[in-house]
Amino acid sequence: MTKTNSTVFHFVIIFMLTLMIQLSDESEFLVDRSKTGLIHVPKDLSLKTTILNISQNYISELRTSDILSLSKPRILIISHNRIHYLDISVFQFNQELEYLGLSHNELEKISCHPTVNLRHLDLSFNAFDVLPICKEIGNMSQLQFLGLSATQLQKSSVLPIAHLHINKILLVLGDSYGEKEEPGSLQDLNTESLHIVFPTRKEYHFILDVSVSTAVSLELSNIKCVVDRCSYFLNVLSKLQKNSRLSSLTLNNIETNWYSFIMILQLVWHTSIEYFSISNVKLQGHPDFRDFDYSNTSLKALSVHQVVNNVFNFPQSYIYTIFSNMNIQNFTVSGTDMLHMVCPSQMSPFLHLDFSNNLLTDMVFNNCGNLARLKTLSLQMNQLKKLVNIAHMTKKMKSLQQLDISQNSLGYDKSEGYCSWTISLLSLNISSNILTESVFRCLPPRVKILDLHSNKIRNIPKDIAGLEDLQELNIASNDLAHLPGCGSFSSLSVLIIDNNAISNPSAHFFQSCQKVKSVKAGNNPFHCTCELREFIQRIGQVSSEVVEGWPDSYKCDYPESYKGSLLKDFHVSPLSCSTALLIVTIGVIGLVLAVTLTVLCIYFDLPWYLRMAFQWTRTRRRARSTPSDELQKTLQFHAFVSYSGHDSFWVKNELLPNLEKEGIRICLHERNFVPGKSIVENIINCIEKSYKSIFVLSPTFVQSEWCHYELYFAHHNLFHEGSNNLILILLEPIPKYSVPSSYHKLKTLMAQRTYLEWPKEKSKHGLFWANLRASILIKLMEQAKEIDHTYS
Repeated sequence: MTKTNSTVFHFVIIFMLTLMIQLSDESEFLVDRSKTGLIHVPKDLSLKTTILNISQNYISELRTSDILSLSKPRILIISHNRIHYLDISVFQFNQELEYLGLSHNELEKISCHPTVNLRHLDLSFNAFDVLPICKEIGNMSQLQFLGLSATQLQKSSVLPIAHLHINKILLVLGDSYGEKEEPGSLQDLNTESLHIVFPTRKEYHFILDVSVSTAVSLELSNIKCVVDRCSYFLNVLSKLQKNSRLSSLTLNNIETNWYSFIMILQLVWHTSIEYFSISNVKLQGHPDFRDFDYSNTSLKALSVHQVVNNVFNFPQSYIYTIFSNMNIQNFTVSGTDMLHMVCPSQMSPFLHLDFSNNLLTDMVFNNCGNLARLKTLSLQMNQLKKLVNIAHMTKKMKSLQQLDISQNSLGYDKSEGYCSWTISLLSLNISSNILTESVFRCLPPRVKILDLHSNKIRNIPKDIAGLEDLQELNIASNDLAHLPGCGSFSSLSVLIIDNNAISNPSAHFFQSCQKVKSVKAGNNPFHCTCELREFIQRIGQVSSEVVEGWPDSYKCDYPESYKGSLLKDFHVSPLSCSTALLIVTIGVIGLVLAVTLTVLCIYFDLPWYLRMAFQWTRTRRRARSTPSDELQKTLQFHAFVSYSGHDSFWVKNELLPNLEKEGIRICLHERNFVPGKSIVENIINCIEKSYKSIFVLSPTFVQSEWCHYELYFAHHNLFHEGSNNLILILLEPIPKYSVPSSYHKLKTLMAQRTYLEWPKEKSKHGLFWANLRASILIKLMEQAKEIDHTYS
């Protein structure tokens, strides 16, 4: 393991441990001062701090006073600094401390004292000559992880911790290691997992026995054996056979030749190891063609990652044959630029194959009938082109259930013919390819989980057949413009369709997809218009456990005024969204207005008043156009008398004699209306030419339409002239119920104005006539003054 990879490894451990502690106790208080240029432990830390990360700084020493400011620290991460000496007694007052990370410093010596009972102590990647193990470390009964560094290994150095059962030990050997070795120096270690990092760029000529009897997992990093066919390292591996407990072996950062690589595989094949992983391999030379002995193996899984070969001009089929005929269940070859893989020569026990990140083409396993037991196959990140060829490849894989062919260049056109898949396939990942909607014509008949995200699909055909078993569909990051229904996916329960081009999803989706338990449709360019109202209403009624990401991932993209707003905050009235409803509403309002106006017209006789207003306005306009001297000549009468025909006897025999004998000129319609003019115009002219207007009120008067006309024009003239020119005479009592409802002006005048009542007793007639003449004479004098002033 290189220093960089080890750093990553440690930070993963630190992160996971920190996360677990944080999740287990919400009271944990984390302070992160990493990469801040510190030269000493900061003094301004909160007393509540339980997790402190001051890694990747320039701190050179730790003092008791630095740590005293922390009352209850549980995790201290001080890696990647410049500390060269450590006195563990600085932590004597921190009894709750469980995790102490001091890797990647410059430590050469530590001073041990009775101190805290740590669970995790990491002193790896430092400058110790001998193992920094003292009896106080041996007293850490709860120790689960121990990281060490040394350039010399002595069996006596391990004895203080021999009685401890430590889950994992990391041992980093310095660059000068190997000058003096004790092969059995690690045999007293009591650990389940041992990781040894050998010096980088140094030929493996070590005799260290790594077959620790208690180890279940062994990891070896930085193995360089280019010369003498890797004899030292092969000798070390051969000793692993005596450890029957060892089940997992990992080799990192290996530089060797093809012969040694094959020999490493052969040696491990005959041990108790069940899980073997090789990563970051640099190979040289050509392989030696020899048979591979597959017998007597416990191996269940082999993983080969990131292989670089400096020679390509050799028959690679030899390597492919060795790989394809391995009698194991799980085999992984990734990141090796592998061009091809041959079909096993006999029925293979392979259950899981992972050939991701290689250069395989559509011809891999073509017409291969010896993979009938295979359940899982990954061909991710290769050079696959035609989906129909891959379908044909699976035809003879009778047990295949999961296939990952994502991140290739796969396409399909219906002209390429029928896709003949194995009927056992239940999960298919063909994401990150160049597939279009035609892919729905080339899918396994019983597929339950289908991943099509990051392709070029614009729509889902409505006439799809054969996908009744589909339960999960991921079609995110395509070019879909519409939210699909579930007519063709009767069993669909999970739909992922985010990051498409869906602007106006249909609310019909919720009706047709009632079995869907989870839908993720956020991050689409939603158009917040009327068409989206129903969808928003329906999605708001669905449980948030069903609609993933609601409401934060569902935002308006159009119009600009709503861009970035959450769909749940978009509101628009139903009236503005429904043309039919708008028309009906306008129609209803229009009808109500029409009915209202009709009732008002009937009740208040509105047309009649409008007509009268027009007549009066026209007459007044003519009057204004008449010169002032001519206007003064038009005032010809003292009073205009309005009465009904039924009351004409009283007017002619009582009213006229008593007024005209006093020189009062009276205007009557019978004798003063001008022939040829309309009645309305004659009424207006007579009112205009008279100082006063006398109205003889009786039950028959209120029933006369023409009397009502005369009263209207006289009243209108009153407001226009600003004078009190109306005289009301009540000839007979008028019951209120007898006045028509449309004669509201008459009702108003009778309620507001004083009128002269004709007495039935003859003795009172004289007083009546006196009052009437006085009223006219007084008003005559006032109006005469007004007229003289107006025309002077």
